[in-house]
Amino acid sequence: MRYSVVAANLIFFVFSLFSASGTLAQNDDGSERRIDVGGFKLNSLLLEPSGKPDLPPIVFIHGASSSLYDPLYSFREKLEGRARLLFVDRPGHGASEEGDASNILPDGQADAIAVLMEKRGIRRAVIVGHSFGGAIAAAFAVRHPQKVAGLVFLSPAVYPWPGGIAWYYSAASAPVTGPVFSTLVVPPLGLIAINRAAKAVFAPNRVPEDYIARTKAPQAINPIRFRHNAKEISALSDWARSASRSYPSIKAPTVIITGDKDEIVSPDVHARQLARAIRSSTLIVVRNLGHKSDFVASDLAIAAIEKVLGRKPDLRAISRKLERRIANAGKN
Repeated sequence: MRYSVVAANLIFFVFSLFSASGTLAQNDDGSERRIDVGGFKLNSLLLEPSGKPDLPPIVFIHGASSSLYDPLYSFREKLEGRARLLFVDRPGHGASEEGDASNILPDGQADAIAVLMEKRGIRRAVIVGHSFGGAIAAAFAVRHPQKVAGLVFLSPAVYPWPGGIAWYYSAASAPVTGPVFSTLVVPPLGLIAINRAAKAVFAPNRVPEDYIARTKAPQAINPIRFRHNAKEISALSDWARSASRSYPSIKAPTVIITGDKDEIVSPDVHARQLARAIRSSTLIVVRNLGHKSDFVASDLAIAAIEKVLGRKPDLRAISRKLERRIANAGKN
């Protein structure tokens, strides 16, 4: 009986903390804005350079179970001042509204980001997408090629895959029981499992000590956010089955970076196929790199941005340097 009362109080506390009307905490950066992109609002953070930039605008699209704070953590310190940097909360993530059902699929999200770019005064940009964000970047390049100065895919999830999805995503996306599962089960279990989940995403590389706090990772277990994320993941493989037929039409300069130890998104199923589909692309497979190429390989990703703009960084040399750095790093 005592356990039931404690559990009930925990659930009430977590539900209050992650209420459907908002995120874990108020956004604390004054340059974030929620902008109507066609019946719903996208949240984004635009960082303007103080001097003359040496790069064109760059748009960062985060992956599943995260928000704009994830790429912000990886790239802000290294790129701020060099370009206009636009970090986007995808529909249904962070402080962005879900919009209609079309935003479950990458096509709807790509269209929303295209409108956001226009309203933020960005005509054309390098598009950087990590993981699920890679599917959005691919859809964006197919649907809005005139807005793409270059593409950088980081551990992209862009093809149908064998098997299925994790049981908790199936449970959360179920039409009738999904809302109950997402509200009563996900928050308390998520708080318990969040550190283990971060380790799995980074493995075999180390998780930075401040990663969960700096990226506001607990936002992902908001019941509404978690269910939306689950529905996205549930629909992605089928979407990719047809959408991938259009990848060969992508003509923008492209670099694809993946890790050979990525157990979240298979490099063979996704990155290698994508490199074959986009004929002019450059594929970099980094030894001993897991799924978090956006953070662990951020220097390589920045060099990739420069490459798609016509500069000539030696991506292979930078990759080898990264491999040496992480080869002897201890596991979590």
